[in-house]
Amino acid sequence: MFKDSYSNNRNDDAPIKEGHEYDVKIEDTGRDGDGIARIEGFVVFVSGAKVGDEVKIRINSTRRNFAFAEVVE
Repeated sequence: MFKDSYSNNRNDDAPIKEGHEYDVKIEDTGRDGDGIARIEGFVVFVSGAKVGDEVKIRINSTRRNFAFAEVVE
């Protein structure tokens, strides 16, 4: 009856993949100070990035509606 959607195919709707790198522009700041970028409308929290930064990021983990990444360049 109960389906654990978190562990089963949790990344099917994400337009990005864990471990992949993307060039992004930081558009906003999250409440914890992380930069926020969007890839095809998908929210990515980027640790250590500031609004206006144009950086290359690597996706560390994805969730149903957002992802976490780090700057690689």
